[in-house]
Amino acid sequence: MYLAIREMRFAKGRYALIATIMVLVAFLVLFVTGLAQGLAYDNAASVKNMTATHFVLEQNSNHRFTRSQLNQNQLEQARLAVGEGNAEPLGVKMTTVIPAGDTKKVDVTLFMVNPDGWLSPTVSEGSSISEQQVGQVMVDRKLSESGGQLGTIIEDQASGMQWTVSGFVENESFSHSPVVFLNKQDWLTLQTKSTAPQGAESAENPVYNAIALKNTSSDQIENIVKALPGTEVITKSEAISAIPGYKEEQGSLVMMIAFLFVISAFVLAVFFYVITIQKTSQFGILKAIGTGTAYLAKSVALQVLVLSVGSLLISVLVVQAFESILPATMPFQLGFSTLALTCISFVVMSLAGSLFSVWKVARIDALDAIGRTAA
Repeated sequence: MYLAIREMRFAKGRYALIATIMVLVAFLVLFVTGLAQGLAYDNAASVKNMTATHFVLEQNSNHRFTRSQLNQNQLEQARLAVGEGNAEPLGVKMTTVIPAGDTKKVDVTLFMVNPDGWLSPTVSEGSSISEQQVGQVMVDRKLSESGGQLGTIIEDQASGMQWTVSGFVENESFSHSPVVFLNKQDWLTLQTKSTAPQGAESAENPVYNAIALKNTSSDQIENIVKALPGTEVITKSEAISAIPGYKEEQGSLVMMIAFLFVISAFVLAVFFYVITIQKTSQFGILKAIGTGTAYLAKSVALQVLVLSVGSLLISVLVVQAFESILPATMPFQLGFSTLALTCISFVVMSLAGSLFSVWKVARIDALDAIGRTAA
C-alpha cells in the first residue's frame, strides 16, 4: 500500500489523467443505466405498479393484453378458482384523444378497472372514479402537459366518446403513453360503439383483455388452466416483456451498458499495462532487493481500486447533479440497488482489467531488468 500511494503522489499528472478518463466512462455507464431504468419504468409503470402477480390471457395472444379477449363467464370461472377478491377484470385499449378546445392529438392507453378493486390506482389530485359515475376518468399526470386539466373533456377519436377528467394519478403509463382509467360502464359503451357496425358485441357481453390475479398458488393456477381452455396464465414479468417495444428497447440499452463496461476495463488495462512496461526496470530492482511479486501485484491492484472507487464517487455526484436539472419529461431512474450494483460491477471490471498488468509484473525477471538498465 505504501508503494502504491507513494507512486501515485509522485506521478500526480499521469494518474490524474487516468482518473479523468475513468470519471467520464463511469458517468456514461451510470447515466445510460439510469436512462435504461427510466425508460423501462415509463414503458410499463402501470403494470409494474399493480399488485397482480399473474394474468390470464387468451392463448396465442403472444402475452399481449391488446391481442387477448376474455368474456364474463371466464372471469367468473377464474374467481371461483382463486377467490372473489383475487381476480379482477382488466381492459386495455390504445387510442388517441383530443382535449376539448384543442387540436392537439394525444396517444393514450385506456385501462378499464373496477373503481373499488385493487387494480384501481390512488388518485393524487381531484376525485376518483366510481362505478355509478358515467363519463368520468382518471388520467396520468403526464396528460396535463398536453392540455388535460381537471374538468377538461377529452374525446376519443375512434369512437367519439367524451370523458371528463375527474382526477390525476401519478406514474401510470403504458408503452410510453399516459393511461386513462375508466369504469366498466364506459368500457361497455366504448365496446358497443366500436363494434356497432358489425353488431357482434353488446353491453350484455363484455369483453376484457386480461384477468389479473393475486395471492394465487401453483395449484390454483393449474385449476384455472383446466377450467379455462383456450387461455394461459402468465407472470407479471412476462406481461411486461410483451409490451410492444419493451424487449427491443431494453436489449439495445443493456447492450450499450455491457459495451461500456468492457470499454472501461479495456481502457484501464491498456493504461496500466503501458505504465507497467515503463516501470519494468524499477520492478526488476525491487525484486532484486527482495520485494515479493505478490507485493508488487497488490500495489498495482490497489492503484486500480483507488482510482476506480474515487472515479465512481465523483461520477455519482455528477450524475445526481445532472439528474436534478433533467426535464421532467425525460425518463431517468437510478435507484439505490441499481446504483450499488452498477458501482460494484464497475469496480470488478476495473480490477479484471488490471489482471494483465499483474501478469506482466509476475513475469519480470530481476536480472534481466537490471541488466537492461545497466546496458
